Amino acid sequence: MDRFNLDMWNPLDLIFPFHIFVDWLDTDEAHIFKANLPSLKKEDVKVQVEEEHVLVISGEFKKDEVDKNDKWHRLERSHETFSHRFCLPKNAMLDQVKANLTNGMLSMTIPKVAESKPVVIPINSKLTSLM
Repeated sequence: MDRFNLDMWNPLDLIFPFHIFVDWLDTDEAHIFKANLPSLKKEDVKVQVEEEHVLVISGEFKKDEVDKNDKWHRLERSHETFSHRFCLPKNAMLDQVKANLTNGMLSMTIPKVAESKPVVIPINSKLTSLM
């Protein structure tokens, strides 16, 4: 699988430079997405499907309140927003997306439309006379 697919390049990465890492598993029954979002609550994360089968995961890591009287040795975590977009295939059943956020792990399952299998039509092997 090509991890750096240029078709998936997101121009919004220039606006939202903070990046989350998302795994996308494609099974026979569903598309399964998993993202590590430590310390986030479901109120901090938004999952939506836009037109043309685009899945968008966005949210916000909020900065802790800092008291000016506190003596900090390091303060590296900052307020960051993120947005990650995926172009879903046409077989994704967008009206049945399920999302769950537990212990900082966002899991989403998007069922697939069942593929129609070709119907094999038996051919009669008896020869009939045309005359």
